[in-house]
Amino acid sequence: MKTEISQRIHRILKEYWGYDGFRPLQEDIILSVLEGKDTLALLPTGGGKSICFQVPAMALEGLCIVVSPLIALMKDQVAHLRAKGIKAAALYSGMSYSQIQDAVQNVMFDPEYRFLYVSPERLQTDTFRVNLEKMPVKMIAVDEAHCISQWGYDFRPPYLEIAKIRKVFPDVPVLALTATATPEVVKDIQFRLEFKAENVFQKSFKRDNLTYFVVKEEDKNGRMLRIMQRYPGTGIVYVRNRRKTAEVAEFLRQNGISADFYHAGLDAKVRDQRQSDWMTGKTRVIVSTNAFGMGIDKPDVRFVVHIDVPDSLEAYFQEAGRAGRDEKPAVAILLYDANDLRQLSRSYTLSFPPLDKVRMVYEQLCQHYHIEMGTGKNSIHPFYLEQHARQMKMDVVQLFNAVKFLECAGMIALSEHLRETSQIHFKMDSAALMDYEEKNPDMAEFVKTLLRSYGGVFTQYVMIDESLVASRMGLPEEEVVERLHTLHRIGVLSYQPQSEIPLLIFLQDRIREKYIYFDPVVYENRKQKAMERLEAVRRYVTDDKTCRSQLLLRYFGEKNSSPCGGCDVCLKTGRRSVPKDLFQQILADVERLKNAGADEKKILTQLSKQYEENDVVDVMRWFIDNKNPISKK
Repeated sequence: MKTEISQRIHRILKEYWGYDGFRPLQEDIILSVLEGKDTLALLPTGGGKSICFQVPAMALEGLCIVVSPLIALMKDQVAHLRAKGIKAAALYSGMSYSQIQDAVQNVMFDPEYRFLYVSPERLQTDTFRVNLEKMPVKMIAVDEAHCISQWGYDFRPPYLEIAKIRKVFPDVPVLALTATATPEVVKDIQFRLEFKAENVFQKSFKRDNLTYFVVKEEDKNGRMLRIMQRYPGTGIVYVRNRRKTAEVAEFLRQNGISADFYHAGLDAKVRDQRQSDWMTGKTRVIVSTNAFGMGIDKPDVRFVVHIDVPDSLEAYFQEAGRAGRDEKPAVAILLYDANDLRQLSRSYTLSFPPLDKVRMVYEQLCQHYHIEMGTGKNSIHPFYLEQHARQMKMDVVQLFNAVKFLECAGMIALSEHLRETSQIHFKMDSAALMDYEEKNPDMAEFVKTLLRSYGGVFTQYVMIDESLVASRMGLPEEEVVERLHTLHRIGVLSYQPQSEIPLLIFLQDRIREKYIYFDPVVYENRKQKAMERLEAVRRYVTDDKTCRSQLLLRYFGEKNSSPCGGCDVCLKTGRRSVPKDLFQQILADVERLKNAGADEKKILTQLSKQYEENDVVDVMRWFIDNKNPISKK
């Protein structure tokens, strides 16, 4: 029987995804789910998590509920599934009532639908729970499963609602997936999801092709530039804030590196274009906040450079892990200075605002959105963090964390930055539409162009591109938008124009702020865990005696790994001295460039293209200590 199942999932993999075989652990995870077992899969970034729930869902021939907090990734996966001829839908905050109704009706009454992606906030609505009972659910997949653990680095309270779904479908297996989880979080995930028995499949977090370096550096820009001169190929530079993305990208361009910047505050079309330019190789380096990378599967990234220290090793491991997905050699380099370590402590302090201040934030948000006492449940509002921080005279980081604590108390939910592509859905049936066209000949060709350009518009919302319609009609894009609004207004179709807004959802009617309850034990425990994460980052940055790979692996529970042999610590502890012949060769070049008037930075830049930078540094130090100082212009 197991052989038959194995053959079937291989056929599905080949038919829909075009692969001849599974990656390590994928088949074991899929077979575990198909045997009806609750399963937790820990696969590192780029390890192929989506295949682990998409293939068994196709084999089960029912509906798979996929819980994901990432709206953009959710929408991308739905689009990719539809492109393969697989029916899929999504529900998330920000959709219109008619969009939600259409999606729910489709998955309830069309047996060909295989996937319904839902945001965790959607699980909390009474309407969804009522409709859920009528759905032919055969499997539940929980992506980013670490979000369910209060001891994880990215706890999301709505994830706690997932266990309630299990009561509706007690015999349906749950597959939980995550790329990063400590041993404590691994146990907590299974407890929170009410696993019938512990069942974990874990691929080692070790990346043999990825070498980690940590460098204490005052001149971060100079070192970053030398890294890019030494390592050819595509790369990512991560920084802490939006302003810095533009500054670093401009520095790189001025020094001959093809670079651009990316952050969530840019216009959607600009973000899409910059991502496309980087994916296709038109842009070599993208400089970004942590907004960039989630769901991006570019295999040939040769280097990832952090010029700000991340807040957790979980975040660092995910971001660094975007290098070398093609299994070819790649490097992850973290640059730091003394100020970075001070910034870590400041960030920790701002992450735990006093609870009275959190209550004050709730009160001011209610006033800002004109929510009266006893009203406001399920209301959705645009949320602009920087603007509210200025109005409340608060630090942006502190306000963000106050909002997160209000989430923990079940008062509000904050959606991720939402990018919504324009969509249409025809409301008139074909007969009524034909009658409309006869009576409105000036709009008939426009309607026909829409129908020729997009299929399925009578059964569901379909994404459209107004600029494409404009080019086919020979009209300005503004007129296309105006005509779509007209058709929407008179009921020919439903038009949902593109929007880009972060959303704040009030989960409860407004109450007096003094009645908001925060569990003091949970608050103190989370504070303690955050301090432990901070100390883990500090230890990773400052420990110059333990292999970088070993430090990361130990954090994620792999205690018996061997040294990688390639990181900065391994190179330092494994090398007695620069070989004599090489020393003399580098020394001659240092003297030649020094006599030609080159300063220390120029000599290092020049020679690092030819030799290992650490070798050059060792020789230059000897030269300065024993012969002549070198100018530091």
